Amino acid sequence: MAASDHAWKIPPRLAGRHVAIEPLSPVHAEGLRIALGDGELSRCWYTSVPAPGDAAAYIDAALEKQARGGSWAFSVLDAAGEVVGSTRYYDMDAAVPRLQVGYTFYAPRVQRTGVNTEAKLLLLGHAFEAMGCICVGFETSTHNQRSRAAIARLGARQDGILRSHRRHADGSVRDTVAFSIIEQEWPAVKHNLQQWLERGGRDHA
Repeated sequence: MAASDHAWKIPPRLAGRHVAIEPLSPVHAEGLRIALGDGELSRCWYTSVPAPGDAAAYIDAALEKQARGGSWAFSVLDAAGEVVGSTRYYDMDAAVPRLQVGYTFYAPRVQRTGVNTEAKLLLLGHAFEAMGCICVGFETSTHNQRSRAAIARLGARQDGILRSHRRHADGSVRDTVAFSIIEQEWPAVKHNLQQWLERGGRDHA
């Protein structure tokens, strides 16, 4: 599908039955702090989840990076309108066109529910159908087995492992597993995500 110039200029607001996705802003700081709970997520060394007390600084850093171009940060809200997490488009390249989906984390209370499934359906749908992407990528640490399994269950294919690619939050060297979904695969991925939601809204991850 041809890329829409307009779709690459304005971060979208997306909504489904379980979630709404809207551009991240400082007004989400308190909700994000609450979603991060006791900080258990931030203590996992191979992820980049902020500590609860760093929620406002995390938003500031995400928006500063967004202002430089190539990324859009989002807040994820549940059906009640409460902030339950954050996610991002990044490495956006309209010339291809392609982008990555990542920097994703959710409050423990919504993990293994329909939240992540529907959020991925909305984000992928916008990328392929509104922005005309020919490919959407995902990256995660080789140590993050849960993330790797969840990405694979989406229908993404593993492209390879980028050795000594980045650093984890603790400074250790990260080998990155790269996955992707290409436009020809999107209809099947979309169907599978819709089926997961129709089977009671349970999350695939």
